[in-house]
Amino acid sequence: MYKSSDWAIVFFILFAFVPALPGQTARIIPAPPLQLPGVADSNSPSHWADGKLVVFNSDGMPIRSEGDSVETLGRTRAVRFYSYEHAPLWIEATHRTEDGTLYAWYHHEVFLHCEGNPVSAPEIGALRSDDNGLTFHDLGIVLRAAGEPDCSTQNRYFAGGNGDFSAIADPAGEYIYFLYSNYSGETSSQGIATARIRIESLGEPVGQVFKYYAGTWEEPGLGGYETPIFGAASSWASESADAFWGPSVHWNTSLGQYVMVMNRTCCSTDWPQEGIYVSFGGDLSMPESWQPPVKILDGGGWYPMVMGIGEGGTDKLAGKTARFFMGSDSNWLIEFEP
Repeated sequence: MYKSSDWAIVFFILFAFVPALPGQTARIIPAPPLQLPGVADSNSPSHWADGKLVVFNSDGMPIRSEGDSVETLGRTRAVRFYSYEHAPLWIEATHRTEDGTLYAWYHHEVFLHCEGNPVSAPEIGALRSDDNGLTFHDLGIVLRAAGEPDCSTQNRYFAGGNGDFSAIADPAGEYIYFLYSNYSGETSSQGIATARIRIESLGEPVGQVFKYYAGTWEEPGLGGYETPIFGAASSWASESADAFWGPSVHWNTSLGQYVMVMNRTCCSTDWPQEGIYVSFGGDLSMPESWQPPVKILDGGGWYPMVMGIGEGGTDKLAGKTARFFMGSDSNWLIEFEP
């Protein structure tokens, strides 16, 4: 999204150790610097195809790179679209089916006509690629916030919307689950929320995504309400927003659980980062199963992400030791203990 990519982080990490569930820990360890080939102003999804790791980075328009590993990614090339109706866009999640079709989802910002307040309201759309992500067909918007944007917002970026998300398939291959940031509505509905779509509906997804609300998965993705997994402590529209946002989710083979890393902003209009947090969950269909977030880093940058190491490792699958990114940069490993 159009937040400054020119953020600077000056801190030294000697050791970060976070207890999660009993006997379960996450540890951040300094590591030789690694940088993705392109600027990443969002989550950077990846997948494996024909023995190559394919990674997408986005900063208003996506670029693509591939290589034998995350350490050896080649030069970038622009992703092409058959329609640019929803530009600017940021590809934030991908899913490759057994027949080689690549589905992806993007954060799109709708710029609003708010007098004296140049803000936008994001929404989430779907894509399909038949050539491993070189070109994409736009399948339409699938997640949009309830209600009208709030032009009186004080956060300087968004006047509502759904965006800044990740997505992952369940173990049964029945659903894709979205973990997204809701910036709209009453404070009680803001924060990190979840929605899902049946995998069999990916080809024609508009109207097939349903949000989790009040214990059921029946609210429409387009304009429906949500019950957040981690709710905002104070509204995104206030001068002192306090909320989790920007979740990145993977399945961790060492823990046998899902892991979510996320930002927390607090407590002024400039979207400052209070810290990076981690949560663990065992069942995507039961949002209440996510454990309360625990801080693993003070401050930090936007878009924390875990990337699995070695063949098969992606932003959606990692093991005991993985790379830890913030935006394009990884100066750390993250280690999980079951």
